[in-house]
Amino acid sequence: MLLDVQLDARPDRAAARAQELVGAGVAGLFTFEGPHDVFLPLAAAAGVVRTDLMTNVAIAMPRSPMHLAHTAWDLQLMSGGRFRLGLGSQVKPHVENRYGATWSPPAARMREIVLAVKAILTSWQDGTRLDFRGEHTRHTLMPPTFVPGPNPHGPPPVLLGALGPLMTRTAGEVADGLLVMPFHSHRHFRERTLPALGTPASPTFRVHPQAIVAMGRTPEELHAASLGVRGLLAFYGSTPAYRPVLEVEGWADVQPELNRLSKTGDVASMMELVTDDMLHTLAVVGSPEQCAAEISRRFGDVADRVCAYFPGYDAPLDQVGALATALAAVGQGR
Repeated sequence: MLLDVQLDARPDRAAARAQELVGAGVAGLFTFEGPHDVFLPLAAAAGVVRTDLMTNVAIAMPRSPMHLAHTAWDLQLMSGGRFRLGLGSQVKPHVENRYGATWSPPAARMREIVLAVKAILTSWQDGTRLDFRGEHTRHTLMPPTFVPGPNPHGPPPVLLGALGPLMTRTAGEVADGLLVMPFHSHRHFRERTLPALGTPASPTFRVHPQAIVAMGRTPEELHAASLGVRGLLAFYGSTPAYRPVLEVEGWADVQPELNRLSKTGDVASMMELVTDDMLHTLAVVGSPEQCAAEISRRFGDVADRVCAYFPGYDAPLDQVGALATALAAVGQGR
């Protein structure tokens, strides 16, 4: 199993950080829609490392499919064919009040966005006439001046992040891969996600699991890592969209209280609600070798790579490398 990790640096420092992470042995780098642009760090990294690159995820609703297609096309060129465009929907308050964009039922909207992006990419690659007509977006004009020409590496895959059954099924029907949201449990993944996915339409479809990891070799390192992870779990758990994950584990009553505390800014009390049982169920905890074994147990039969998050603490590079090595070794032993 291959290891992808977050390129956790602002754009002006992304190239140096990418070299550190790739030097440690990771197979790929991803960015998420956080305090900086989701694409620029990958563009900086593409010029200095030869590794897989991915947005995980780029929020799609506020962006035009044409903008997404152009950026993905160019990153596919810059990376030598190693780019994957991961898209996500985001919840209504963020779409409307943070991005100032229009929100609509997300599964149907994301289906259209993915199909529109792929139609544009196919038109450029094959030289066919662009004629996409959807409910929310329309792309019928593509003068030769604006056509980048066939990509020597082929169009980049378009992946879709999903948690609920409708979005998960949509990913299987129209995308090239599913990005499993990092806030989940083994039971939720097996009982809710995989059944909702069904049999994907694409024969090359890939499942890309994500794991929130509290990693360390000493009690002090594990304590610091667990604090960071508890903070992220509390944040995710406060969001109503993630209640089904808590529900399947019997913790649905925790979600409203986390939500209430989030509105008061009482982060410490939120973290106290994340019990040790929740920590070990919703995250992966242990030494690099223990984390590799647990990740492989959860996902080894359905995926050949995993995205790992180390939230709220700095995972030492040697331990990141040890995790990559252990995952590769576990995979070879299957």
